[in-house]
Amino acid sequence: MFKKILIANRGEIAVRVIKTCKRLGVKTVVVYSDADADSMAVEMADEAVHIGPSAASESYLVMDKIVDAVKQTGAEAVHPGFGFLSENPAFAERLKKEKIVFIGPNAHAIEAMGDKISSKKLAAEAGVSTVPGHMGLIESTKEAVKISKDIGYPVMIKASAGGGGKGIRVAANDKEVEEGFPAVKAEAKSSFGDDRVFIEKFILNPRHIEIQVLGDKHGNCVYLFERECSIQRRNQKVIEEAPSPLLDEATRKKMGEQAVALAKAVDYDSAGTVEFVASGVDKSFYFLEMNTRLQVEHPVTEMISGVDLVEQMLRVAYGEKLKIKQSDLKINGWAVESRVYAEDPYRKFLPSIGRLKRFHPPMEGPLNGGTVRLDSGVREGDEISMFYDPMIAKLITHGKDRDQALDVQAAALDRFHIEGIQDNIPFVAAVMDEARFRSGDITTAYIKDEFPDGFEGVPATDYQTLLLTASAAYVHGLFARRAEQISGRMTEPGEQRRDWVVILGDEHQDIELELGDGEATITIDGTDHTLVTDWHPGTRLFEGFLDGEPFAVKFSDKTEGYVFRHRGVSVRALVCTPLTASLHSRLPEKPKPDTSKLIISPMPGLVVSVDVEMGQTVEEGEAVCIVEAMKMQNIIRAEATGVVKAINVGAGDSVAADEIMVEFE
Repeated sequence: MFKKILIANRGEIAVRVIKTCKRLGVKTVVVYSDADADSMAVEMADEAVHIGPSAASESYLVMDKIVDAVKQTGAEAVHPGFGFLSENPAFAERLKKEKIVFIGPNAHAIEAMGDKISSKKLAAEAGVSTVPGHMGLIESTKEAVKISKDIGYPVMIKASAGGGGKGIRVAANDKEVEEGFPAVKAEAKSSFGDDRVFIEKFILNPRHIEIQVLGDKHGNCVYLFERECSIQRRNQKVIEEAPSPLLDEATRKKMGEQAVALAKAVDYDSAGTVEFVASGVDKSFYFLEMNTRLQVEHPVTEMISGVDLVEQMLRVAYGEKLKIKQSDLKINGWAVESRVYAEDPYRKFLPSIGRLKRFHPPMEGPLNGGTVRLDSGVREGDEISMFYDPMIAKLITHGKDRDQALDVQAAALDRFHIEGIQDNIPFVAAVMDEARFRSGDITTAYIKDEFPDGFEGVPATDYQTLLLTASAAYVHGLFARRAEQISGRMTEPGEQRRDWVVILGDEHQDIELELGDGEATITIDGTDHTLVTDWHPGTRLFEGFLDGEPFAVKFSDKTEGYVFRHRGVSVRALVCTPLTASLHSRLPEKPKPDTSKLIISPMPGLVVSVDVEMGQTVEEGEAVCIVEAMKMQNIIRAEATGVVKAINVGAGDSVAADEIMVEFE
C-alpha cells in the first residue's frame, strides 16, 4: 500500500479521503488555497501545501501547482476527489508522465467516458439504449434553436464536460434555448474550462438512477447496486438513497450488468458511476453518462454494501486485484443522504455566504434504531466562501428498511443546528415527512411539482402543533420560575401550576402547566401531556420526550416570545396571560415594504452582466442581470413592469447581499 498520497481537493471530500487513509496507515498531504488556509482538511492532514489564491482557476485547477506539491512532499500518488481535475484526462496523463500514480481510472477511460458526447457514442456502439439527442458540438445559439426544434421540446442543454449539476438548462421553447444556450456555455467555460455544449431530449417524468461500478487493473469489474438520485433542484442532487424504491431484482441485475459491460469496454480500473434515466411506468432505462470519479453520494452505497470505496480506489491504484466478487455483494438495509447546502430555501434557494457562528450536527452513531453518519469538511467558526460549491455537509442515515432510514434521517435533521448563514435543512426535513416522497413515487421533477412556488415552509400538523405548544409552555415556565428565584420570590410547589395562553402564529391555545424538575404536565383541551427534558437556557436545541416519544425542536429566544422550528415548520410563539392574549390579537400587522421597483442582489457575488439600459421598459419576469456566486450563474428578473431609472452596477462588479443594483420608475 502507498506510504503517502496527496489529495488534490478541498473540503468534505478531502476530509473523507483522510479518514480512510488514517485507518489504513497512509500519510496524507493536502493542497490549499488562501480561502482554505485554516480548513479542517489542513488541520487533519499530515502535511499541507499552499497552492495559490482562492479562485479555483488559480489554485485547485492548476496542474503545475499540484505536481510541484507532490514532488515537494514525496507523495507517491494523487487522489483527485470530485470536481476540479478529477475527470481531466490531461491531468491523469500528466501524472503518468511524471511517474505519479493517479488514484482514479486510466486516462483513456476518462477521455472516452468522461466526455458526455463520446460516451454516448460508445454506449450506442455497444448496443446500450441512449436518449435521443444531438451528439455533435453546437457552435451558435441559432444552431442550438434549430437542433432543439428537430429533437422536439422539451430539451436539455448540457455542458459536455459538466458535472455536479453545473452547466445544465432545460428549455421548453425557442426563447428558453436562446437564453439557456449562452448561459450554459458561460458556466461550462468558468467551471470546467471547456465550453462545448450538446442537446438531448428531456424525458418527461424521469427518474435518475445510477449504478456504482468498481474495476481493477486486471480486468475484474463489479457493480455495487444502484442509487436513486431523483430529488434534484436545478439538476443538482439534494437527496439520494440506496437502493432505489423503483427497481426490482431483474431490472437491477440488467442495469448493473449493462454498466459493467460499458466499464469493461474502456478497461475501467477504479470507482465510477454509470448514470441512467429510468421510466417510472415500465422501468425502461437509457444511458445518460458515466462519471469517471468518486460520486458525492457514494456514502449511501457504502452503507448498504459495507464496502469503503475510497479504500478500494487506493488498493486498485496500487495494483491490487479486487477481492470482491459479484456474488459476495448483498444489499443490507436502506440508506438515505441529505446534502446540507449553504442556501436560503425561503428565498428561492439562493446561495448564503458567511461564517458558521454555530455548527452543531447530530452525533454519529445509533439513533432511534438506525445509524447516523456525517461527512463534512467544516467546523464551527469556519467561513462558507463564495469561491466554491455551497455544500456544508452530507447527512447519511441507515435503517433496516426505507421507512426506518427516512425516520432516522428526519430525526437527525431535527438535531442539526446551524447559525450564521441560511441552510436548506428546513426544506429537506419537510421532504422527509411529505406523503408523495414517502410513497417512493418520485421523479426528477418532484421538487418543481410539489413546491411550484418555491419553499415557504409547511403548515404544522396536529402533532407539531401539540409539540410546539408544549415546548413553548415548558420553556416559558422555566424562564418564569428562574426570574422569580432570581428576584428573591421563592415559589412553593403549589404555585407551579399556571393558566396561560400559547399563541402560535395566529392560533391561540389555552393551557395549564404544572412544572417540575426536568418534566412538566401540560393540559391542553382537557388532556394531560407529559414532557420530559434536560434542556436548560442557552441551549438552542430543545430535546426530550413528549408522552414517551422522542423529539428535537430548534429554539431561539426573541425580544418578544420565542421561535421554534421543526421539519419545515417555523413559528413565533408567545406565552402569556389570557388578558394579554386578548389584547395582542388587536395589534395591527406591520405592512411589508414594496421592493417591486428595485432589483436587489439576493446574495454576495460577482455581476456577470447587466442586460437592461437606462430608460428601457422592462416587463415583469424579464431578465435584468446575472450574478455569479458559488460557481452558479443566477438570473435576476424584474418583479413588476417598469422603466429603468438607475443602474448602480456593471459587469465585473462585486455586490453584497441586499445591495440595490437597478431601480425602476
